[in-house]
Amino acid sequence: MVGVCRGGIPRSDSADRWLDLSTFTVTDTASDDRRVVQVSDIDETIALLSDRVAARPVAAAICDDVLRAGSAAGSTAGGLITESLAYSTLQAGAEFGGWLAAQGPRRRHEQDDAVVLSRNGSDMDITFNRPDRHNAFSNALRAGLIDGLTVALADPSVESVRLSGRGRSFCSGGDLSEFGMFSDPADAHLARTRHSPALLLDALTRRLGAGCRADVHGAVLGSGMEMAAYCGVVAAHPDTVFGLPELDLGLVPGAGGTVSVPRRIGRWRTAYLVLTGRRVDAATALRWGLVDEVNEPAPAS
Repeated sequence: MVGVCRGGIPRSDSADRWLDLSTFTVTDTASDDRRVVQVSDIDETIALLSDRVAARPVAAAICDDVLRAGSAAGSTAGGLITESLAYSTLQAGAEFGGWLAAQGPRRRHEQDDAVVLSRNGSDMDITFNRPDRHNAFSNALRAGLIDGLTVALADPSVESVRLSGRGRSFCSGGDLSEFGMFSDPADAHLARTRHSPALLLDALTRRLGAGCRADVHGAVLGSGMEMAAYCGVVAAHPDTVFGLPELDLGLVPGAGGTVSVPRRIGRWRTAYLVLTGRRVDAATALRWGLVDEVNEPAPAS
């Protein structure tokens, strides 16, 4: 259910119940309500949404289910299990299968230094190092991130951790050339939940608070956005764009984003990003609470 309010949001108990129940509500006026998204053209937005949901009805419905099942006060582990089970279900479905069939050969990214770790006293930098691919999140990059986060969690002398990316983008999302390499969705679920950067980032932020920081720039899409949202502070360059494009593949966010992103902007605006596929700029991300600062970041070391 998507709500439409022209000329502002009415204030009444019935309107408030509708805002709560809706997947999200679009309006043509500014609103700080996390259940509402201001758009420049309501009719165009509804037409876009109708087309995208018609093309991927199963993934759209499951996305709504997963986001409604979550809770800001719920456990991270429980939310990730729900997300991963939904993701695996969709991996075995016709919508993802159709997307995958139209792709070229699958290729595994091999790189020993996909993530670079550096230490200066009690401060640790974890830097994504695939600048030629906008730091697309491959299995090699994922493994390097897990190694870095594991070291940071195990060492009590680490007092701050900074995530950043070399090149033109922080992280442009999953490496599409690796999608579909798991032949068994059940095995893929176990891999996602037993070896999860999201769980490590969540634990590190609980320990360090604002000392766990992501400095983001360029394209921050899919898994890049999902992981950054776990950090205690997210600082964005003014050129940053954010988005969750997974519906195009017949999937839902699968790197913990159905937990981390709603905690920052609510399930309604998260659903808007997934279902419309639209991207938001740094100013909008700051206004929504997706990022905490907009400034010129220090260069990645």
